[in-house]
Amino acid sequence: MLFTLMSVVPYKDKDTSKREQVAEMFDSISPKYDLLNHVLSGGIDILWRKRAIRELRRTASKPPKRILDIATGTGDFALEALVLKPEKIVGMDISEGMLSVGRDKMKKRGVDQVIEMRSGDSEGLPLPDNDFDAVIVAFGVRNFENLLKGLTDMHRVTRPGGTCVVLEFSNPRQFPFKQLYGFYSRTILPLIGRMVSKDASAYTYLPESVQAFPDGPDFLRIYEAAGFTNTKWIPLTFGVASIYIGQKR
Repeated sequence: MLFTLMSVVPYKDKDTSKREQVAEMFDSISPKYDLLNHVLSGGIDILWRKRAIRELRRTASKPPKRILDIATGTGDFALEALVLKPEKIVGMDISEGMLSVGRDKMKKRGVDQVIEMRSGDSEGLPLPDNDFDAVIVAFGVRNFENLLKGLTDMHRVTRPGGTCVVLEFSNPRQFPFKQLYGFYSRTILPLIGRMVSKDASAYTYLPESVQAFPDGPDFLRIYEAAGFTNTKWIPLTFGVASIYIGQKR
């Protein structure tokens, strides 16, 4: 049976939906999000994004002209995709706080005519069918309320022959990195996150959501159920993160 409903939420004392809680959480931490990302990963998240874009370049049948960046946050993955020289990148997110930071970032870098930051739900994309040559997402599918539904909608907006690249945290499987990473994610990461962002729940939610996420071969099964073919799993940094590649026929 496919694991598609993601039940871990940021705020356990609230009865709102996961979608609403995720939006609230990212609105709360948006001013410090970029700093925390780089500090908590030791800057390696930048290298992961670069690798994911290299995999997209290598896998795509032709250079993508239109790219959709799902759960774009402040737009770091969209910015990395500029190396592909697309005509248009649409960055979509449910958090207005993150989008606001992202729009300022695009203007400062002079790329706001190429990268459009737009509000939208990743599980019900306000976009037409077969609209993008490539769909990318970094550290976002873990936050979907219904993983299969979100991936299926990503498949819908991808053009036939297009490519989808997912970059997401995963669970290391080998000793001793599995144990070391477990200690770091459960103890050190929430402490630093709480000190910098003042939102303790956000950085408690992160390791909990990673632990619950169906990574590796389990994710590929859901990826394929959503319609993607030629799927591939590439573990990164001893399995702390993974790249998943799929294509639409």
